[in-house]
Amino acid sequence: MDIAIAIILILVGVFFFLVEFFLVPGISFAGIAGFLFVGAGIYYSYSQLGTTAGNVSIAGSVVLLAVAVWIFLRRKTLERISLKAKIDSSIGSVEELNIHAGDTGIALSRLAPMGKVKVNGQTIEAKSVDEFIDEGTPILVKEVFKTNVLVERISENSNNEHA
Repeated sequence: MDIAIAIILILVGVFFFLVEFFLVPGISFAGIAGFLFVGAGIYYSYSQLGTTAGNVSIAGSVVLLAVAVWIFLRRKTLERISLKAKIDSSIGSVEELNIHAGDTGIALSRLAPMGKVKVNGQTIEAKSVDEFIDEGTPILVKEVFKTNVLVERISENSNNEHA
């Protein structure tokens, strides 16, 4: 019965190690549990079955873990459970929307400093130059980038300058 307890502890630990290696990223509960179960199985072997059984349980644990990892990799188990979808979409370019520096629009959301604006009837991502811009505020396009635009608030003074 003592041998069965040690074997079960080690098998459970190896299972948790496999979960840690192949399913759960980083150091998590599974890795810690695997370490504790294998350690408990080895400790139990040393304390209840003697030094020879303890040494055999260490060697057996290492061999069992290595064989389990090898089988997991050999059978391509990860390929069967991995995501196979291909992403072939791309982000639209602001340059294609006929938006240029000097165009005016309105902030659809608060720019703090990023948000949505409407320029020339197109809703696009925008970044404010140096301040927060509230929703509904008129804006001026300062620069056009590939995926967004740089805007500033249109103040009373700048309306006269740009008119």
